[in-house]
Amino acid sequence: MNEGLARQEALKAGRALRTPRAAAAAGIIFSVFLITALVLLRISVPAHPAVPGSWLTDSGRRTAVAVALNLVPFAGIAFLWFIGVLRDRIGDREDRFFATVFLGSGLLFVAMMFVATAIASGLIADMTSVRPEPSTLALGRSVTSTLLNVYSMRMAAVFTLTTVNIARHTEIVSRWLMVAGLATALVLLIGVGISAWAELLFPVWILALSIDILTATRRAFPRTAETASPG
Repeated sequence: MNEGLARQEALKAGRALRTPRAAAAAGIIFSVFLITALVLLRISVPAHPAVPGSWLTDSGRRTAVAVALNLVPFAGIAFLWFIGVLRDRIGDREDRFFATVFLGSGLLFVAMMFVATAIASGLIADMTSVRPEPSTLALGRSVTSTLLNVYSMRMAAVFTLTTVNIARHTEIVSRWLMVAGLATALVLLIGVGISAWAELLFPVWILALSIDILTATRRAFPRTAETASPG
């Protein structure tokens, strides 16, 4: 009977470990896709919105921008999955206030990222048929830049702050990641306008968080198996 109970406990432990691994996988996919998309956009598109759209005549730049814009939806899907499985991992320890802000900021981040991508895609598609007026192109660039760099990154900062606060109460991640998360949120709140590359901090932090979850899960699995094994 003891052996049967031990096997049941081992099976339960195995099922419980699937959620952290799913969170880590989704977070890594999101981070890799978003980092790739942001880097491609930064090296292909002029930083100033008022710059004319002559850069779109370069086929290499158009291809890079198209790849970046097509990666964003998959990054958003992975991020939504990351939110879901992370909330599942927190479970009953979740605080309702922080859980609401955590979920709301994450959803707003994805929504505004999608809107910015849709506007950018529309501008590029319009360029292939009829060249828009410079003022129209500048307006579209300004709206896209504002959505991505101002509003979505602020929501990313709020998401990071709430994740750090939840992690502090539940102790689900390493302490150094909490400190790094606070620094990341601070930069995204007040420093993202100084340098466009600052927005890379968010996916990099999510990548570090996901790797930490994955390594913690792997460390916990042998201990769980040893505890559940008979004798």
